[in-house]
Amino acid sequence: MTIAETVRTRIGAPAFGGPQLLGPFVRFGLAIGAAIAVFSVVLLLDGTNPLDTVQLMWDASVGTEFGRNEVLVKLIPFGLCALAVAVPARVGLINVGGEGQFYIGAWAAAGAILYSGAPGPALIPLALVAGALGGGAWAGIVALLRVKGGVNEAISSLLLNFVAIQFVNYFVYGPWKDPSGPNWPFSAKFPGSAMLPVVWGDRVTLAIVFVAVGLVAMFLVLRYTRIGYEARVVGGNPLAAERSGIPVARYLFLAMVVGGAIAGIAGMAEVTGIQGRLRPGISVNYGYIGFLAAWLGGHRPLGILLAALLFGAISVGGDSLQLGLDLPGSTVNILMALILFAVLAGRKNRTGVGA
Repeated sequence: MTIAETVRTRIGAPAFGGPQLLGPFVRFGLAIGAAIAVFSVVLLLDGTNPLDTVQLMWDASVGTEFGRNEVLVKLIPFGLCALAVAVPARVGLINVGGEGQFYIGAWAAAGAILYSGAPGPALIPLALVAGALGGGAWAGIVALLRVKGGVNEAISSLLLNFVAIQFVNYFVYGPWKDPSGPNWPFSAKFPGSAMLPVVWGDRVTLAIVFVAVGLVAMFLVLRYTRIGYEARVVGGNPLAAERSGIPVARYLFLAMVVGGAIAGIAGMAEVTGIQGRLRPGISVNYGYIGFLAAWLGGHRPLGILLAALLFGAISVGGDSLQLGLDLPGSTVNILMALILFAVLAGRKNRTGVGA
């Protein structure tokens, strides 16, 4: 058996799962049940009734039409940021920089809208391209450090998040601050032609299509193209890929840049779909929650979709805990972390990230 055949046998599972699809879902369900059980113990120690907590979160998220719409709103940044992690993961890279790439994408999109002078119909396509280029360029720094300098991409991408946040703060507190508005660190408001149209409910914008296109594209590329196959080989066994003549460094660089571009598009979708301007704190940990969703979903499109929806429901339901039960806002983060730990603990051992 050749090296290529060996690697193909090892990583040949399709991107959406194979015939043994029920097993992973059972483990997924059991892991979530275990996480909720531990979370219930934490609530009991705090003197809070777990059943009341779960009921309140359910009613606030999937129990009402407003809540379900808000879950779809959260799906946009969570799903795109998860894709930004999953694409590099397929070649064995750990991208923890989705948060920073999100910020830079939002910054680049805002700059294109406010200062390009482009006509109204061109603003949204221009912002989309600018957001992708901004996020991709920011991830390109990580990729260069990894490929040329051997710097661990998890550490460099994580540290660059803080740089990106302060970079955006400089502009919104300084040269891009709206001089005609109130004394707040906001950019000027975007024109109506630069805002993504709402396609469902009151706040679900056209960016929901970006998530669907990204998930489908990831599935098709990974399963049906040579690029996808070679990327999986690199993630499964980079040494075998190198010996087979696959340009490993090129795949590492491109995968990280593509992931950053997707996170940049998420930033563009936030400023043109929800905020309507650039401001500090544009992301509510979207990059980090996307990282959790990608790992929870096994870096596969269907898993990412389900995980992003789950975290969206938890996030929307968690907002009600502060008002309904007087719990701190960090309570929902505890549940998210417990779910991730439980699912990872239940997974079979894997040799590589991209396997």
